[in-house]
Formats: sequence, C-alpha cells, structure tokens
Amino acid sequence: QVQLVESGGGLVQAGDSLRLSCAASGRTLSSYAMGWFRQPPGKEREFLAGISRIGSRYYADSVKGRFTISRDNVKNTVYLQMNSLNPEDTAIYYCARGIGARPTARTEFDYWGQGAQVTVSS
Repeated sequence: QVQLVESGGGLVQAGDSLRLSCAASGRTLSSYAMGWFRQPPGKEREFLAGISRIGSRYYADSVKGRFTISRDNVKNTVYLQMNSLNPEDTAIYYCARGIGARPTARTEFDYWGQGAQVTVSS
C-alpha cells in the first residue's frame, strides 16, 4: 500500500510562486512515473505534469514554462514548482503514482494523494 501526502498549498497573490511537495510512504517511488493534477472549482481534474522513472519531464501546454516537476528518490518525494501564478491556477492539486512510462490520463495513475488547496488572489 502506498500513501501520498501533498503539502505546501495555501493562499498567494497573483505573480507569486509556490512549491508543492508530495511525500510517499509505504513503497518507494523510484520505480514509478509520478504526476501532478489539479481540479479547479466546478471543473474536471486535469493533468499538469509528469516525470518518468528515469527523470524525463513532460507538461500540459497550460503550464509549460511556468511549472516544473522534480523528484528526490532519496526523500521519496515529488515536487511541483509553480511560478507566475494567476487566479486561474486556483484549484485543489493532487499528486499520483503512474502506471507505465509516461502516463497522462487519470486512468493511468493508481494511487492518489488527498489534495492540497492552492488559492491565488488577484
């Protein structure tokens, strides 16, 4: 069993930066791709960024250039650095463990964290 716990969310102003963390317990993450999703109020959960087992990174067009995903296999933690935040980034952010090499669809992830709220004020 794997438990994923997100942290680092909060209330920020437009233009600010924030770094989310996703710490895993129960199993090592180093053998899996990992991803970040978000769910804005009243909308579907959407894929943001992924990092493969060997460290290859890939992003949704909506966040490319502003968000950076990284991982620390020693700490068993995945990060999402978010820069130039705007009110449209307000959402609950989730990390998840992937199935396969470069997963992006929700069905390609098998374990999820509980989510971290990020609110960006204008």
